[in-house]
Amino acid sequence: MLLDADGVLQDLPGGWFDRLRPWLGDRAEAFIEESWVAEVPTLRGEGDFFDHLERHLAAYGVDVGVEELFAAVWTSIELVPSSIDLVHRLRAAGYGVHLGTNQERHRATYMRTELGYDELFDVSCYSWELGAVKTEPAYFKQAVALIGCAPGEVVFVDDRLDNVETARSVGLGGVHWTFTDGIDVLHSRLAEHGVIVDR
Repeated sequence: MLLDADGVLQDLPGGWFDRLRPWLGDRAEAFIEESWVAEVPTLRGEGDFFDHLERHLAAYGVDVGVEELFAAVWTSIELVPSSIDLVHRLRAAGYGVHLGTNQERHRATYMRTELGYDELFDVSCYSWELGAVKTEPAYFKQAVALIGCAPGEVVFVDDRLDNVETARSVGLGGVHWTFTDGIDVLHSRLAEHGVIVDR
């Protein structure tokens, strides 16, 4: 099993736009959408996200410390209890359970340490370490090599259909699902791939 983080295992309560509104007001949506495009190199491990964020804030004329904003927004993560419980049950049933996520270095470090993901998963596949993002076949090729198995032996779960389709294109089983769909829906979709655990 290869599981995405945001939208599958974890949530950002209130969403990105609401989190940013105290500093950006009605410009929050434009700010974060532009940031998502410009930050892609940092998701591949190219450059530093804090440098990117500092430049982006300056372009918008926002006077706030990068680390302060990062802590208030990017690390405001809540784990999804039903998804985390499923991870434990999958591992107890003998499945290898791995993390597959697009993250730059700072947020990945927070997830590793503060959220305990290093202990939760058998193998963690962070995009910034693999040098590729999940819309690119290279990400999944490197992920399965890191896990140490053939693509056809891995089922990938993600809330973004484009990521799932890329995974399928290189031979992985793909499940499109977000935690708002409900855990029973995920159980059913995993069963279609032969992955069954007690509920």
